Amino acid sequence: MKNNIKALTAASYLSMLFLGVATSLIGAIAGNLDLTPFQIGLFLTIQNVGFMIAVWVSGALSDSLEKPRILFVGSLILALSFLTFYLTESLLLNLFIMMMIGVGMGSYEGVTDAMLLDMHQVRQSLHININHFFVTFGAILITVYLIFLEMNWRNSLIQSAVIVLILAAVYAVVRLAKKQKSSEDYMQRIRIISRDRLVGALFLTSVLVVGVELGSIGILTTYLMDLRDFNLTTSKIGLVVFLVGIAVGRIVIGFVAQDRKIANFILGLLGLSTITYTLLFYVGLGQLTYLSTFMAGFSLSAIVPLIISFAGQVYPEMAGTVIGSIKVAFPVGGILLPFLMSLLASQTTLQVALVIFPVALFIAFLILFFEFRSLPDRVNQSE
Repeated sequence: MKNNIKALTAASYLSMLFLGVATSLIGAIAGNLDLTPFQIGLFLTIQNVGFMIAVWVSGALSDSLEKPRILFVGSLILALSFLTFYLTESLLLNLFIMMMIGVGMGSYEGVTDAMLLDMHQVRQSLHININHFFVTFGAILITVYLIFLEMNWRNSLIQSAVIVLILAAVYAVVRLAKKQKSSEDYMQRIRIISRDRLVGALFLTSVLVVGVELGSIGILTTYLMDLRDFNLTTSKIGLVVFLVGIAVGRIVIGFVAQDRKIANFILGLLGLSTITYTLLFYVGLGQLTYLSTFMAGFSLSAIVPLIISFAGQVYPEMAGTVIGSIKVAFPVGGILLPFLMSLLASQTTLQVALVIFPVALFIAFLILFFEFRSLPDRVNQSE
């Protein structure tokens, strides 16, 4: 059984790496396909639709079905989608395939964290942080592989599909010890969490934090060039520094964070990220801008993984349903905050619009600060 746990832990990490690859896929190959901004927006939107549906459904199913079996199906969908993407020029067909890529991504996002919580009773937050480290690593990897090394994107997708098929084989043959299933059926679980203030607070916080992260990735190079006099190359280096800050933060904080004090770590990181984002976007630091960029990524990095760990501890009998519901916040935040920022920028200036990031983080801090104070028994049971 220990070997099974090791195999599934490694498979989970590798699955999240390919989730990161799929997340950055359109951005990495848009130039190769001569996609227009409108088409890029369509692909990203439909990918998020598939992701949103799958992360919720797979998370809920993971409380009643064997998690490796769900991941087996998700791996087959993702591998087939990688193999068939843009084999023809049909936009509608490729949009459907991109939605299936989102479905495969959503199955990984909805199930792997809950599976890790089942398998590891100690240092749970470390495993969740490492899991999400591989998402960032995958995004960096595909960027380097396709852009800086100028490798053939079709070959890279075929290679990715082969590895994902190997993952499917692992999920097909490796079994876990059976976990006691939730006593409530799916609709009962949904009714319970829909009335739970704490779940709502964690969802809203995740919307804000994920929106800040994805919005920052999208606007950072433009900000550095337009407002900090960086050039095209140095601004890209700034983006890489930000992503490295996220990757390093997820590993370091994963080791430092104690399972019994996760709520305190979440609040501390929200407060710290509010400060680092204010410094990054509103204080001219000259050569220290790279440092502030790194610290912004570092402070933001572990908040969502720790929220996931916290939710799994508070709701152990229906962790999949709760985590899946919270993760619906990912595409919502990824759409909402960048849209609000662009709307504000169109009416004012980029410098004014950037205030949405530290303000969103401060609001997230206030939401959880007052929620944790109002429900001390619920919070303390995770400690």
